[in-house]
Amino acid sequence: MSIRSFPDSHPPTPRHAKLGILLVNLGSPDDTSVKALRRYLREFLSDARVIELPRFWWWLILNFIVLRRRPAKSSAAYARIWLAEVDGDADGAPLRKYTTSQAEQLHQMLADEHDSAHFVVDWAMRYGKPSIPERLGALQAAGCNRLLILPLYPQYAAATTASVQDAVFQWMLKQRWQPSLRFVAPWHDHPAYIQALTASIRKQFKNTRPDALLLSFHGIPQRYFTQGDPYHCHAMKTARLLSESLGWEEVRIEVAFQSRFGREEWIKPYTDEVIESLAKDGVKHLAIIAPGFSVDCLETLEELNIEGRAAFLRAGGAEFTYIPCLNDSADGMRLIKILVDENSGGWL
Repeated sequence: MSIRSFPDSHPPTPRHAKLGILLVNLGSPDDTSVKALRRYLREFLSDARVIELPRFWWWLILNFIVLRRRPAKSSAAYARIWLAEVDGDADGAPLRKYTTSQAEQLHQMLADEHDSAHFVVDWAMRYGKPSIPERLGALQAAGCNRLLILPLYPQYAAATTASVQDAVFQWMLKQRWQPSLRFVAPWHDHPAYIQALTASIRKQFKNTRPDALLLSFHGIPQRYFTQGDPYHCHAMKTARLLSESLGWEEVRIEVAFQSRFGREEWIKPYTDEVIESLAKDGVKHLAIIAPGFSVDCLETLEELNIEGRAAFLRAGGAEFTYIPCLNDSADGMRLIKILVDENSGGWL
């Protein structure tokens, strides 16, 4: 047999090896129906990284209590933030909309500098569709023998970043020919991240200042922190660097943690309690931003901008400003591009 030809039985191989870049976010239900929420919550809350309880007892609680009560409540909450159909696009999930746009814009930004024949940009959800195994398989089929995974979580937590890595590793275990693999490390203290957040806040307040600025991060159970999860430390460092970057000495800046689930103690202070206490302390204009979320979603649009706003005004506040996540803004995309550039050295 000639060394310049393949045998007839040789499996198909890509003509050019490529770099696959995968943006990964948490996920959204397929629609706002109770059935869709039950399906989504079952997958999400079955992850042992998210709920660290004995599996048998948690299975009983999840299936006989949580999934009988929570889907209806979550369905109503999602309905309040679901986007209307635009130009024939019926996917109303804000998180999917912005993650899709981030991937599309990143592809164009990279194509402006590199031959697009050498890379593929895609996106996936840890829970729901499209799944991580599905998109990794598509990247592999497209000829990608190097994979760069970007979990869209600035601060590391086992329930988010590590869960994404688990899903990728589980897929890798099933591959006979494994691609080379890199993960973008958490960027809670990256200068470009702090600059992007600072610019986003300043755009909202060009000529004025709020009385107080609340930085609301997603919470984790206190038990996870005690066992060594660095999330709280990452969040507090982000808060310190952002406060220093803003230089708003006349503005009261607070940090709180939101989205508690279950009855056990979570890291404090709690966002809903801080919002109410600020209003009662005489704060009339409250601004709130969620630095730990790369894109707007249920926790920001409904929990903060709807429920948080109502609670603040009800407690005596006069003005409430919600500052959107970086989403697919110019500053947000610049950050993502920098992260990809720094982590794809030698691959593009």
